[in-house]
Amino acid sequence: MEKIAVLIPCYNEEKTIGKVVNDWKKELPEATIYVYDNNSADGTVIAAKEAGAIVRYEYVQGKGNVIRRMFREIDAEVYIMVDGDDTYPAEYGRQMIELVSKKNVDMVIGDRLSSTYFAQNKRPFHNFGNSLVRKCINLLFRSEIKDIMTGYRAFSYLFAKSFPVLSKGFEIETEMTVHALDKNMYMENMVIEYRDRPDGSESKLNTYIDGFKVLRTIVSLFRNYKPMAFYGSIAGVLAVLSLLFMVPVIGVYISTGLVPNFPTLIVCGFTMLAALHALFSGLQLQNAVQKNRQDFEFHLLLISKMRSDFMDERK
Repeated sequence: MEKIAVLIPCYNEEKTIGKVVNDWKKELPEATIYVYDNNSADGTVIAAKEAGAIVRYEYVQGKGNVIRRMFREIDAEVYIMVDGDDTYPAEYGRQMIELVSKKNVDMVIGDRLSSTYFAQNKRPFHNFGNSLVRKCINLLFRSEIKDIMTGYRAFSYLFAKSFPVLSKGFEIETEMTVHALDKNMYMENMVIEYRDRPDGSESKLNTYIDGFKVLRTIVSLFRNYKPMAFYGSIAGVLAVLSLLFMVPVIGVYISTGLVPNFPTLIVCGFTMLAALHALFSGLQLQNAVQKNRQDFEFHLLLISKMRSDFMDERK
């Protein structure tokens, strides 16, 4: 097992990857630096090798797929994940590593939004999207995460080996955050400086398409991780609608003894049945989520044992 692994997912970052690798070699000379190329069509691989990084490949397109490959293949006490576009300074790496190794933090989040991100980033819709995602996650999961979609993070061995990567693309950062929140893993925010991409370097993130995917992922994660809240909300809305339309019908019946609006009464009845169905679905799925959390704790024990075995081998 390596002590520190710097993981850099890359797609067409020829102009910046050499500097990124050199910066990390200077900041963390004891670390092993991996560049995972994701079908780059430029000179990314050559530049990374010339800078001294270990280059590996993921041929299925998408950042989520790259991170899945990284976490499967690399065993390290501490992982640093950073983008290859030279937007994240390497000088924060040492502090992030200390939080993981000395305070047992499972995930350190490099917080751009509390520092220079909004001033440096020239894409206003990206700024709006980051703020919207942060507010949605913190509201739905009752958290205080400062930057949901940052690509600058540090992880413990436990997190890397227990995180089930399901997302294929840029939704992966949101999925990481929600997984850590749900499983009660220890997270800390670290304010970092952010700098915009240098001239000639282009973002791979599509503001509208990838933004929609992220929002869709938030809804999906909320449904999967908090089914009682999700289906309970649906049940509440349906029940209120049913009652609102049923009250006038009942009022007429009490006054006249007649039911002139049978279609309304029937629809209200089926709407209330749908509300009850949603409620009990949420209850049943919440039990399954609770069982999953219990199983996850046992899974962490196995991973901890595996880590101890690795450490014994190093000695």
